[in-house]
Amino acid sequence: MTSPASPADLSAWGAPQQPRGAALLTDPLLNKGTAFTERERDVLGLRGLLPPRVFTLDEQVQRSLAAVHRKPDPLEKYIYLTNLQNRNEVLFYRLVMDNIEEMVPLIYTPTVGQACLEYGAIYRRPRGLFLSLRDRGHLADILARWPHQVRLIVVTDGERILGLGDLGALGMGIPVGKLSLYTACAGVHPSYTLPITLDVGTDNQDLLDGPAYIGLRRKRARGEEFDSFIEELVQAVSTVFPKALLQWEDFGNTNAFRLLNQYRGRLLSFNDDIQGTAAVALAGVIAGLRLTGGTLRDQKLLFLGAGEAGTGIADLYVEAARAEGLSEAEARARCWFVDSKGLVVTSRGTELAHHKLPYAHDHPFIATLEEAVRTLKPTALIGVSGMPQTFTQPIVEQMAANNARPMVFALSNPTSKAECTAEQAYQWTDGRAIFASGSPFAEVEFKGRRHVPGQGNNIYIFPGVGLGALASESREVTDAMFLAAARTLAGMVAPGDLELGRVYPALTQIREVSLRIAAAVAEEAHAKGLAQAARPDDLMADIRARMFQPVYREYA
Repeated sequence: MTSPASPADLSAWGAPQQPRGAALLTDPLLNKGTAFTERERDVLGLRGLLPPRVFTLDEQVQRSLAAVHRKPDPLEKYIYLTNLQNRNEVLFYRLVMDNIEEMVPLIYTPTVGQACLEYGAIYRRPRGLFLSLRDRGHLADILARWPHQVRLIVVTDGERILGLGDLGALGMGIPVGKLSLYTACAGVHPSYTLPITLDVGTDNQDLLDGPAYIGLRRKRARGEEFDSFIEELVQAVSTVFPKALLQWEDFGNTNAFRLLNQYRGRLLSFNDDIQGTAAVALAGVIAGLRLTGGTLRDQKLLFLGAGEAGTGIADLYVEAARAEGLSEAEARARCWFVDSKGLVVTSRGTELAHHKLPYAHDHPFIATLEEAVRTLKPTALIGVSGMPQTFTQPIVEQMAANNARPMVFALSNPTSKAECTAEQAYQWTDGRAIFASGSPFAEVEFKGRRHVPGQGNNIYIFPGVGLGALASESREVTDAMFLAAARTLAGMVAPGDLELGRVYPALTQIREVSLRIAAAVAEEAHAKGLAQAARPDDLMADIRARMFQPVYREYA
């Protein structure tokens, strides 16, 4: 992956000449707003179009931060930040990076969930592509009209947005948000990114009946109609953007596994809900072992929820446990699932979905999670169900009775869907829980001790994995790369983090986390013969030099 030319050289972005005057102010990749110098205002025809005072970037950041603080609630802050991104990307990313812990929850989870629910109402201007079934036969032409050379695509069909379900075309907030994180956290240049929402209809009747829904007013396409649309998309991306990485995002369980397995060998791609979630959860378990003692191969994991996130975590655990000497069968026997009907066991037979079958054990059926915890005595309880408050007090107390330091990971997003809160986990275990969640929770003071819950958010994984795959020009994103990412992330948890009960690094380190993961992923690509780029002498230094920095450049 090479960095685009500086903003003064628009040939890298497909523009015939540098825009001037009002046109320059409408391009978010080039606009500097009130930071244009006196000379630039003269040369570029900006006199009279801007207030006379010239501000520095630092001054603009402080003014923008104050504007965010004046907004009354997270959704209003999200709207302000979206408008800023659409107006001035350098300023937006500088604001986010300088205030990363405050801004990430506003531009992504948990606020993005509410933003998606209201996306039609807050929609202001296009960002990315809406590709609908009406566009069949023309997808390559539409992609070819995109003004930039794309290297990174996040695509959703809106069927399983966070824990909120089928939001159809309103799911666009997810690819927009994920790509913002790629830039802020891993330095992928914003001109390389393209958010795509596939509008194949929705089965959400409330949306279909609502007067303001922005998508197709039809039921969701299935079968051949859906499959042929996806096939056309893959062919179009391969033709128009042959070096692009495509990230599948928030597809329903019926399609997520199938699409990943069908296309991962044909198109540089991965599914963050399956593979990214797996890596961040496994990293939390590995880091947690430094508090509990023991080895990864000796753990017993019990999952509430047997969808793409849960089975993805289990699959990656199996790979890691095999590396520690277990057979595949022995490793799978360490992973247990409770779904909406109870414990996943072989006696349930044909009612089980295909992706659950490897984890259907020969064991008497258990109807409830509480009974499963009491009977199986897991060392880690992992919630990926999207069902709030399902880790009840008796369940968490039973985990504490079984383990000196129980791992309780309530990973469902957004915050309203978490299986329990951080405060509940600490109180119900007398402060002994090793807690992680998908969305952020505030620190908890319990019995005079400060507990800082870890946020097991995919933000720690997917930006670095994508950056490493692009930098090495890998032909494929493999499970081994996600295992390398998990181990790298766990290795960056400092003793001070563990003292606070946190099994992930502070978010303020996210760029360094992404850099090290990118280097580990690129190293894996080179080692396995998947890299098409030449290996530099200093892999990490080479990747660091490619990372986008939000600074203004002189145009004149």
